[in-house]
Amino acid sequence: MTERVVLAYSGGLDTSVCIGWIAEETGAEVIAVAVDVGQGGEDLDVIRRRALACGAVEAEVADAKDEFAEEYCLPAIKANALYMDRYPLVSALSRPAIVKHLVAAAKKHGATTVAHGCTGKGNDQVRFEAGISSLAPDLKCIAPVRDYAMTRDKAIAFCEEKELPIATTKKSPYSIDQNVFGRAVETGFLEDIWNAPIEDVYEYTQNPATPREADEVAITFEGGVPVAVDGKKVTVLEAIQELNLRAGAQGIGRIDMVEDRLVGIKSREVYEAPGAIALITAHQELENVTVERELARYKRGVEQRWGELVYDGLWFSPLKRALDGFINEANQHVSGDIRMTLHGGRAVVTGRKSDASLYDFNLATYDTGDTFDQSLSKGFIELFGMSSKIAALRQSRA
Repeated sequence: MTERVVLAYSGGLDTSVCIGWIAEETGAEVIAVAVDVGQGGEDLDVIRRRALACGAVEAEVADAKDEFAEEYCLPAIKANALYMDRYPLVSALSRPAIVKHLVAAAKKHGATTVAHGCTGKGNDQVRFEAGISSLAPDLKCIAPVRDYAMTRDKAIAFCEEKELPIATTKKSPYSIDQNVFGRAVETGFLEDIWNAPIEDVYEYTQNPATPREADEVAITFEGGVPVAVDGKKVTVLEAIQELNLRAGAQGIGRIDMVEDRLVGIKSREVYEAPGAIALITAHQELENVTVERELARYKRGVEQRWGELVYDGLWFSPLKRALDGFINEANQHVSGDIRMTLHGGRAVVTGRKSDASLYDFNLATYDTGDTFDQSLSKGFIELFGMSSKIAALRQSRA
């Protein structure tokens, strides 16, 4: 029986060439699998037909936009996940969503191997292969660009030699990955970290310096889940899409950073994530209103670790699953409304309202009606500072 390889297929030059390349290198039949996580571009059926025309024995396409939003983006919102306090894990979140479909296709078609188009220098190779090995330890993984030195020049030559039905136009100066949660841009002149990004880099966001009217938006959450925008019920996907448009129009969500890659190098990345940044900003503030102090303090450390695990490709790991349970429990009372002004590249919270609020006006006010017993504070301070005071006395005797 002929071996079968499932290929993560985008429809572009590199993965189209991978179909015939893998067949020649391994003698295996190739099943192409394309997953729509909101990256836009060509129609899925066009991509499916191209895969077959390039030599795939089977081609599957999956509209996974709602699945991606609810099962991958939503946990990130609940976790306020920002890798290195800035990056909302745009690409990292999409990889396990794609992996799930690749593994399902491999089982369906009796494949022994899964292939992807990643290089040996980035994080995505780890995210794909660690995810695949977690879901299906028996599957092997190959990466033609990494394992068979499939350079761009070789890919173009192969495409022209085999007369594959795909344009071999000049490559974009940037490497771009995008989905509904955001967009990642790297390489080209951005590799010189002194060079500022130019407006051509951006697609999801408008220039925040351009004068325009501010946009006020109210987002409703239930248990940490965005369920309405300006009072209109939305799915998680619709919430992200709506905020992508409105926050993006105000230039919100532009991130230019040097980040620590898993493989040990530092990399300059430019991100656009208007919907993600707006939703995380709103969610963080609603947590400030509804989450008890000690739980909130501990959750901040969990958020950082959760983000690192997802960035590092360990979505399906036992620790990540355990932290999910904690984060879901912590979001139990994160319900209410957050009002924000979107303007000049910033999403600024201007109002908070929640039936689960821990903010007590009568305890907080300094005016008439204050119910806080200030006489208790003197004894509290004495006890709270006692251990430090005793240590200081010992130090003074030394």
